[in-house]
Amino acid sequence: MNILILGGTGAMGAPLSRLATTLGNNVYVTSRSAHNSEDKLHYLQGNAKDVVFLEDCLSRMYYDAIVDFMSYSTEEFDKRITLLLQSTKQYIFISSARIFAESKNPLTENSPRLLETVQDLEYLRTDEYALAKARQEDIIYKSGYSNYTIIRPSLTYNSHRLQLGALEKENWLYRALKGRSIVFSKDLANKYTAMTHGDDVAKAIYAIIGRKECLQQAYNIAIGDSLTWQDILNIYLNAIKKYTSTCPKVVTSDETIKLKDKQFKYQVIYARRLNRRFDNTKITKIYRERFISPQEGLTIALQDFLKRPKFNNINWKYEAWSDCISQEHTPLSEIPTFKNKLMYLCYRHRVGWIFEFSRNIWNILKNKINI
Repeated sequence: MNILILGGTGAMGAPLSRLATTLGNNVYVTSRSAHNSEDKLHYLQGNAKDVVFLEDCLSRMYYDAIVDFMSYSTEEFDKRITLLLQSTKQYIFISSARIFAESKNPLTENSPRLLETVQDLEYLRTDEYALAKARQEDIIYKSGYSNYTIIRPSLTYNSHRLQLGALEKENWLYRALKGRSIVFSKDLANKYTAMTHGDDVAKAIYAIIGRKECLQQAYNIAIGDSLTWQDILNIYLNAIKKYTSTCPKVVTSDETIKLKDKQFKYQVIYARRLNRRFDNTKITKIYRERFISPQEGLTIALQDFLKRPKFNNINWKYEAWSDCISQEHTPLSEIPTFKNKLMYLCYRHRVGWIFEFSRNIWNILKNKINI
């Protein structure tokens, strides 16, 4: 088969492309970064949100399957969905398990969605991720095409992405390895989540590719065993202690520091603060392998990361907020650039407005100079 994977270098896309090529398929993967192509794995460098680039990718051939990992606004998606559906035998849209409302019962493919049930009018006026994915599903349903499959993965992880509540590894694991306290929030500690290994999600997606019975269907891809965030923290702590012989310190806050960052407000309220357990009966009829348990998978993934730790950019504002709660200090020698040092100091000493004011003045002056 010829398979096009849009935005396929993440926790699900990378293992999917490896699996598909290993099994003899020709796989084309779009990425904004440069990658070396191999025998059957072809990287197409560019932004798949760019319609000109997308049209060039689609003009190469008529694909047996297109797997779309891109995150679109609803307007962007509406403008290109017909083009995508016309260019393949099977269009696989990666939606999200975040579309669902909280439920006392395990979530099935037909469970109520936030889009129809939430009463928060301010939230509904946004195109936040969970709402956007639900609206885009509706666009597909109304498209008049039948060659689609909708995938709703739960929260995924691998050795490169290890989340704790609303925080990425750069916000909690980095601190632990530097000897500072992990800041863990009470508001999320007892909420249930289903963390599924990215490799398992990739295998389940591959099991769907090329199957006619999977057309016009939606599948929740999630492990059936949900854990609380407190359980997941304990798994992390035990794994770190086993690998480093030192157990990280933990301090608690009433609310996750992510709420201080306004752009993540709804991710916390309508994703991490909701209990989510899943009934994965439907996908297990297609994908019959065992999902690795979070206890086993998270331990292996974390210890693999610890062998070659590599962090993405550290948010020094988050470090300052965390240090305020834990009553700790990050050495300035650890913080690169004068701008980041200034940001850290202002927010650490609760005068963040000084940094924001300085940045605004600088941007005004810079714009005047450019003019």
